[in-house]
Amino acid sequence: ANFSKKKTSEEISNNFMQRFSVCSPSSYRLNPITSMATRSGSLIWFRKGLRVHDNPALEFASKGSEFMYPVFVIDPHYMESDPSAFSPGSSRAGVNRIRFLLESLKDLDSSLKKLGSRLLVLKGEPGEVLFRCLQEWKVKRLCFEYDTDPYYQALDVKVKDYASSTGVEVFSPVSHTLFNPADVIEKNGGKPPLSYQSFLKIAGEPSCAKSELVMSYSSLPPFGDVGNLGISEVPSLEELGYRDDEQADWTPFRGGESEALKRLTKSISDKAWVANFEKPKGDPSAFLKPATTVMSPYLKKFGCLSSRYFYQCLQNIYKDVKKHTSPPVSLLGQLLWREFFYTTAFGTPNFDKMKGNRICKQIPWNEDHAMLAAWRDGKTGYPWIDAIMVQLLKWGWMHHLARHCVACFLTRGDLFIHWEQGRDVFERLLIDSDWAINNGNWMWLSCSSFFYQAQSPFFFSLYFIYNRIYSPISFGKKYDPDGKYIRHFLPVLKDMPKQYIYEPWTAPMSVQTKANCIVGKDYPKPMVLHDSASKECKRKMGEAYALNKKMDGKVDEENLRDLRRKLEKDEHEESKIRNQRPKLKL
Repeated sequence: ANFSKKKTSEEISNNFMQRFSVCSPSSYRLNPITSMATRSGSLIWFRKGLRVHDNPALEFASKGSEFMYPVFVIDPHYMESDPSAFSPGSSRAGVNRIRFLLESLKDLDSSLKKLGSRLLVLKGEPGEVLFRCLQEWKVKRLCFEYDTDPYYQALDVKVKDYASSTGVEVFSPVSHTLFNPADVIEKNGGKPPLSYQSFLKIAGEPSCAKSELVMSYSSLPPFGDVGNLGISEVPSLEELGYRDDEQADWTPFRGGESEALKRLTKSISDKAWVANFEKPKGDPSAFLKPATTVMSPYLKKFGCLSSRYFYQCLQNIYKDVKKHTSPPVSLLGQLLWREFFYTTAFGTPNFDKMKGNRICKQIPWNEDHAMLAAWRDGKTGYPWIDAIMVQLLKWGWMHHLARHCVACFLTRGDLFIHWEQGRDVFERLLIDSDWAINNGNWMWLSCSSFFYQAQSPFFFSLYFIYNRIYSPISFGKKYDPDGKYIRHFLPVLKDMPKQYIYEPWTAPMSVQTKANCIVGKDYPKPMVLHDSASKECKRKMGEAYALNKKMDGKVDEENLRDLRRKLEKDEHEESKIRNQRPKLKL
C-alpha cells in the first residue's frame, strides 16, 4: 500500500459509487479451501472505525499484503426488522441508527473501491463468520480495532483464541479512543479514576498528540478469491426487511466518513466558535441549525471520524488563537469526558446496572410500565418533554440539554422510574448511542453516581445535585418563548397561543377550541403535577442517600425493600393530606 500523510478531507470525501457485482449467495462452507494457502493475505474486520483515515488496523493489514479482505459482518440479531419492537427497527436498534450504519458502510465501500478494494459484506453470527473466513481464505493476519464494550470483549477473546490456534497473527490496536483505558487504570493502581480531574492528571497527554497520522492512501491491496462465503454488497433498508415509508420523518444526519469530515471541516473553519465553545451553554430548542457540532454520531458509535484526528485539529486551533476555553467545558473537554467515561466503564464491573455496581447509588426506583411508555412515546402532557421525545423518535438525536431534561423528568425529577429503563430507550433510538457514555450519563443525570461532583459548575454538593431539577415548563421557555420547537415536533399544538404552549391545560376551553387542541382529547393531560411530583422525588432521593450513607454503600435487596415500603407508606399519608387540599383544574 502507498501512504500519503496529507491531512485533507477533500481527498477522503467522495460520493457513493455504483455497486460491484454480487457473488452468488450460498451456504457457508465449513471445510477450508487451499487456493490461497501460499499467498500473503490479511483480513481487516470492520466494526467501529468505519473510516479510511487514521485507521491503524487498516494500515497494518495493508502493509506487505498481496491480498487484503475488508470485512463487515451483518448480525441478524442487530440488523433485521423486529415488528414487535415499540419503534421501527430491529430487536436492538431503531431504524434511524440502522440507516446511519448502512450509509456509513456504503461510504466506506465507496472509499475502498476508489483505492482498488471494496467492502466484503457477510451475514451471520460474527464469531462464526470470522472463523469461516479464516478457514476459507488462509490469511496470515487478522486486524481489527480494539473495543472496550463488554459484548466485543467477550467476542474478541473467542476470535483471538481461534486465530492464534490456527497460526494467524492478530493485530488489535486502540484507536477508537485517545487513551488505552487499561493503561490509565494500571497507572492508577488497578482502579479507574472516579473523577474527571484525577483522570486528566493520570492520563496525561495522549500519544497521538505529536504523532503523524496516516490520513489517506494512493492504493490498497486487492481482495483475493472469496470462495463460496456468500459475499454481498451493502444491503438497503428494504433488503433488510424495512419499508422506506415506515417512518414519516427521517433523521437529517447522514452517516459516513465523508459526511463526518465535511462536518469537521465546517466546524473548525470557525476558529472563534471553537475557541469560545463552552458546554453546557447552547440552545436545546435549536433544531433547524443545532447549537452543537453534531459530531457525536460520527465519533461515538461507528468511528466514522477519528478522535485522534479531531484532537489534533482542536490543538492546532488552540495554538492559533490568543484565548480559548478549557476542559471540562471546551470542545477538547468534551472529547476528554468521552475518554473518562470509557475508562470508568472499562474498569467498573456491572457498569450498566445499579445492582452490583460499586459506584452506583442503590435507589428504590418505581416500576410503572404505563408511565414509562407515555414518556417514551412523547405523551406525558408536558409539551417540552414530549417534543424532545418525539424528536428522539423521529431523528434519533437531540441536544445534550434536551437529553438532560427528559432524563431528569423520568428519574429523580418527576416519575422516579429506574434510569436503566430510560437508558434502554436511548440505547435503542439514539444514532450516537454508545455503551459507556449512555450508561454513564444516565447514572449522572439520575444522581445515581456522583463521580461528576467535583467538576460540574452546577453541582457543589450531593444535596444540591439531586435537588436541582429541570423544570418541564420554565427550562424550555427560557430558550424558546414562542414554542417553535414544540410546534414543529408536536403539530397538534401548532395553533396554541404562546402564553399557553408550555402549559396547554391552563388555556381556557375557548382558546383550546380555537387552537383545535382539546387537552385530554387531542393532547394528554399532565401525567403528574410537577411541583408535587418533584417534591416527592426529592424526599425519596434524600431517604435513599441517607440509607446509602448509613450502610456505607453496602445496600442489599432487603434494605431496598424496607425503604420502598417506608416510602410507599409516607406517600400514602401525604396523598391523604393532598386530597384534602383544593385540586388544580385541568
